[in-house]
Amino acid sequence: MANEHELVADSRVVATWIEGWTIARETPPPVEDHGGFRVDVGWPQQRTRYVFTDISPSLHELATTIEEPWVFLKACVSATAMRVALPEHWVIQPPGFMMKYRRIMPGDSAPPDGYLLDAAEPRPIVIVRALTPSGALVAIGRVVRVGEFAIYDRIETNAAHRRRGLARTVMKKLESIARIMVRRGRCWSPLQRVAVSMHP
Repeated sequence: MANEHELVADSRVVATWIEGWTIARETPPPVEDHGGFRVDVGWPQQRTRYVFTDISPSLHELATTIEEPWVFLKACVSATAMRVALPEHWVIQPPGFMMKYRRIMPGDSAPPDGYLLDAAEPRPIVIVRALTPSGALVAIGRVVRVGEFAIYDRIETNAAHRRRGLARTVMKKLESIARIMVRRGRCWSPLQRVAVSMHP
């Protein structure tokens, strides 16, 4: 994995990913704000998120004006750069990392023995679930289309069913659907250094 200090964000990747994220999470769409993007998420523990490709005076200015809790600032920069740009009351969280690909994943989407695969396509969100024979949900993933790209979201496996190839199976099925939706599938979740306003 590349050193986070060596990673540079592509503004198109960030813009495409955040649009896909809002579709997959069924939030209002992103709007341009302070040189980045703002999403009015509206969740109890994430009221608003701002996403930036880099540090800028506008990000610093914005950070100084936010006083309410559960506002997230996300930027594709190192922890040091983020810390310097923000007032002290902001808490730096661990980063997330981008994954993107153009090649076809190896293998097929047949589930491991003892499991079933269910695909629901209530566009724009396609959902693939891995189930036990009794119908219990053990793994799930989602994909949405943004232009010519496919954005994957929340690929999750129940802890009791991990290391059995279920996440790969779900991803492979999502990929096969995504390749029908778009000519090239890419999975994007850009490197983000997250800071959260923790005012009482």
